[in-house]
Amino acid sequence: MSRNITKLLGVFLQQEFQARKNEILKQRQIAASIGVPFRQRTDVPSTFAVPTTVKGEIAPRPSASSGAFAPEPTLDDATYQSILNVIQDTGRVFERLPSVYIGKDEESLRDHLILQLEPRFEGSTTGETFNKSGKTDILMRHEGKNIFVAECKFWRGPKAHMEALDQLLGYLTWRDSKTALIYFVDNKEIVPVLAAIGESTTQHSCHVRFRDKREESWFNYEFHLPSDKGRRVLLSILCFHLPKA
Repeated sequence: MSRNITKLLGVFLQQEFQARKNEILKQRQIAASIGVPFRQRTDVPSTFAVPTTVKGEIAPRPSASSGAFAPEPTLDDATYQSILNVIQDTGRVFERLPSVYIGKDEESLRDHLILQLEPRFEGSTTGETFNKSGKTDILMRHEGKNIFVAECKFWRGPKAHMEALDQLLGYLTWRDSKTALIYFVDNKEIVPVLAAIGESTTQHSCHVRFRDKREESWFNYEFHLPSDKGRRVLLSILCFHLPKA
């Protein structure tokens, strides 16, 4: 009898120990989600009118685990918006100064964007980087993990737009939750292009909902990954009018 009591007591203590261990790990992960910095630099001279007071953080996703604690970095909404603002302000400079974009291809215009992003955010900003199933035009990383992905394209109609969405979503892994599609519009008129984007984007098979418009040429959507309907992605579409000379 005493042997059975000792055995039952051992099982009970083991269960209590494991439950307490899991609770401590969970608390540690929640506490750690506060402190992985991905801040906007403050020592860079302002070439364009970009925000200088927004400071964002990459917050690890907390989840209970009985294994080794390794939080995943994610891009917080404030930093995501700050990155998009830099892209938007740089694109506006393109529109005001045709000499910047005349005769330039996608790669050259993308490099201008990277030139503005790289010194303003701590981390790694690269172009034409392999990511899952292809080369991503703009990829920002923190501690070796992808936290922002963007693709640059010249507008070539609704059919090509759907293919561009497929391409961008195909680059993403389940860890990539914030992304952007950047269009350089060399058509004579941009209003029909904006209407086509608004109409065709919602027809994509991975479209979840239209979130809002920051400006007439800046659309914000929510999509899901092609292979996982439960994994949501924030996708912004920014358009810049660069008509041919």
